[in-house]
Amino acid sequence: MSTVTPMMQQYHEAKAAAGDALLLFRMGDFYELFFDDAKIAARLLGLALTSRDKGENPVPMAGFPYHQLDAYLAKLIAAGHRAAICEQVEDPKQAKGLVKREIMRIVTPGTLTDDALLTPSVSNFLAAIAHPTQGDQAGLAWIDVSTGRFFAAIFPARELPDQLARIQPAELLLSEENVNALEAAELCLSITRRPAWAFAYQAAVESLANHFGTLSLDGFGFDLRGDSAALRAAGAVLDYLAETQKVSLAHVDRLLPYSASERLAIDPATRRSLEITSTIRSGHREGSLLGVMDRTVTGLGARLLADWLAAPLIDVVAIRARLDAVAELVADSTLTASLREALGQTYDIQRLLARVTTGRASPRDLSFVGRTLAILPKVKAKLTARTSPLLQQLEQRIDLCGDIRGPLEQALVDDCPLVARDGGFIRSGYHAPLDELRELTAGGKQWMAEYQAAEGLRTGIPSIKVGFNSVFGYYLEITHAHRDKVPADYIRKQTIKNAERYITPPLKEHEEKVLTAEERSKQLELDIFAQLRELVAGATTRLQATANALAEVDVLAGLAELARSRSYVQPIIVAEPVLDIEAGRHPVLDITEPDGTFVPNGIECRARNEERSTSELDHSSLAPRASILLITGPNMAGKSTYIRQTALLTLMAQMGSFVPAKRATIGVADRIFARVGASDELSRGQSTFMVEMTETARILNTASSQSLVILDEIGRGTSTYDGLSLAWSIVEHIHEQIGCRTLFATHYHELTDLEEQLTGVRNYNVAVKEWQDEVVFLHQIVAGAADKSYGIHVAQLAGVPRSVNERAREVLAWLETQHEINLDESELPSVNGRVGRPASGQGGSPSSHWQMTLFSSDDHPLLDEILATELNDITPLEALRLLHAWQQRIAEERATAK
Repeated sequence: MSTVTPMMQQYHEAKAAAGDALLLFRMGDFYELFFDDAKIAARLLGLALTSRDKGENPVPMAGFPYHQLDAYLAKLIAAGHRAAICEQVEDPKQAKGLVKREIMRIVTPGTLTDDALLTPSVSNFLAAIAHPTQGDQAGLAWIDVSTGRFFAAIFPARELPDQLARIQPAELLLSEENVNALEAAELCLSITRRPAWAFAYQAAVESLANHFGTLSLDGFGFDLRGDSAALRAAGAVLDYLAETQKVSLAHVDRLLPYSASERLAIDPATRRSLEITSTIRSGHREGSLLGVMDRTVTGLGARLLADWLAAPLIDVVAIRARLDAVAELVADSTLTASLREALGQTYDIQRLLARVTTGRASPRDLSFVGRTLAILPKVKAKLTARTSPLLQQLEQRIDLCGDIRGPLEQALVDDCPLVARDGGFIRSGYHAPLDELRELTAGGKQWMAEYQAAEGLRTGIPSIKVGFNSVFGYYLEITHAHRDKVPADYIRKQTIKNAERYITPPLKEHEEKVLTAEERSKQLELDIFAQLRELVAGATTRLQATANALAEVDVLAGLAELARSRSYVQPIIVAEPVLDIEAGRHPVLDITEPDGTFVPNGIECRARNEERSTSELDHSSLAPRASILLITGPNMAGKSTYIRQTALLTLMAQMGSFVPAKRATIGVADRIFARVGASDELSRGQSTFMVEMTETARILNTASSQSLVILDEIGRGTSTYDGLSLAWSIVEHIHEQIGCRTLFATHYHELTDLEEQLTGVRNYNVAVKEWQDEVVFLHQIVAGAADKSYGIHVAQLAGVPRSVNERAREVLAWLETQHEINLDESELPSVNGRVGRPASGQGGSPSSHWQMTLFSSDDHPLLDEILATELNDITPLEALRLLHAWQQRIAEERATAK
């Protein structure tokens, strides 16, 4: 019967503490995994799966060298696993018996701090949700452990998906009491269940106060009663970090209340439709609005830009302050260039501080802090005497931290190593005792060389040499050919293939001095390093404030560079819900398409009943006082691009950016809704149409007159008559009940007749030119309704076989012949009691064309006359005459239509 060895017993104890995390067990120069952990790691990391104690019960085992930890950790975390790092906590040389080992940290998707595991431009949030004990107000807290930014707030439970879509947490903590998966959690890849007591209110308040060293949380801006759910979530986050990190979290020095009422609300569907931070197709940053706008030169600036874009402002004064700062930088390109050059020489202070306070900083990290502090005077000087209030504030917020910079520059060499234990990173001349030890170590090596030469002369053995190994230290090695010349005072220690190894009393005496000096010098460097680390950690609050200011300067300078290079204009921001944009361009396509190919388009739109208060709104070529723009036109002509463009320009303006346009007046929106495209959600049993209607219902139920709504092809997911009916009633509801700025792109030409019924509706279409049976899309938005869909032409452009297109034309001609109807004869009751014609020609006037309509009926006058004819009362000759007359009437009507 096999027995468990002491080392495996130690492993089992550590594994029990690690829970469901994969245990990386340090054994010498390797991290080893055993049992099921080894099987998982072997599969994910491509490691060889071997076994320990090969006998009746072999133990599966896999491992990798310790210096490859970061690379393998990244793969494990990316695969959705947690990893517990079990380190040797004592020197094996000094250990009595089994080396002590402890789990030093548990690495999870939401607790990453190492640069190798993080993307510089992306925040890495850990979030927790505390569900309401009463009412519908849920608590949400989120932290980026790599920077120390910690937030909490309460939200209506229905808004949690919106907030998680904005935060995009890498890991979400939920109570085990929530048996059913939270709908909001579907936006997070990694869910961690925590015991219910981790979300207890009293424990949360106490742990938060203890962490921040305060008697209460009053100074943080939280209402202890009203915000109890937020504090419960924050307490759960702190409890989880204490369990997994097992180190000081001094860089988490405050908990900030987050106010959603100060930010533009954007739901998940809108974020996805507008591709704000990632594209729909690939999910990557490249090709998104964030991807094309990012001109930052620092990681902390890139993360702040993403924050601004994910949650734009709604306060007119705050937006104008950002725009004025950008404007000043745009006007002074030399200033902007020099600021960006200086910022590009700094390092990510936010993440460096996290590693410093958690005790994981390297000498190189400290040197990067010092180098960044050395750049601060240059940045601060560039911001001096600025006229923009925001730039003035940022200059004041930059703390030069000279008391930190001086010791770091004096103590650390220019090129510091990544590992502290090998020494060599403290400058000569900084610490006298260290210099003495180094001289002794260097002198000892010189002594060894001189001793080797002297012994060669004394013994007559010129090939004698001094060597070293970890078994018996320094030795003299003599080949077998000279063994007869070995002096009597040499003590033989080892025989190897071609030589003998000896020691001498003088050699061992000096060896002790040299080795002691070298070890003592390394330890002294470690002590100095610890002092420097504590010096930096003690200035965490000041350094974080400075880092935040640098991030903001970087974002503003990046926005200025973008505006200058792409000829953007400063938008006029007003509180009234208006949109007046001249020659606007889609911010992504304007950059990704070849220069000069994108066709600009303007827009004038204002919430219903909004008075025209400024004459500048009269410059637009679009019709006045429209709250809803109905946009028709064929596929590929640019309808979706146009409506998305409008939403993106509004979003850019409200986050403080210039916009790609010739002129822009933008009224602040409280929410932006985009219902563009849909996909099945099979995991939730929802079809495309169900998703479409759910998202549309949310718009109709939550939009206000201050909102901006863009809708594309609403109703196409169901039968034609159902879809048209829904689209018709949705437009009426928005116009009559909400009155917000709305862009509605549709293929239902029947909707264009709403212009005559609803005072705030205007028809526009994407201009198309027909020439020799070819169609050219002009991508220009013009007044009036489109009279054709050009679907067959689009199919031809897409590469549909010619035979299919030709047959489609035949079928279309037959259908039009069968269903032609004079549009003046078909009427539909409107929402306000007026009578409308649901199908009309260009511009909303009665059509001169015979147009196929979904509201066709059998009530044509000719059909009535045929039905009324009594065939039994007429002769065959009279019947022929009637038939001839009817044919002539049909021919005349067709000729008129053409």
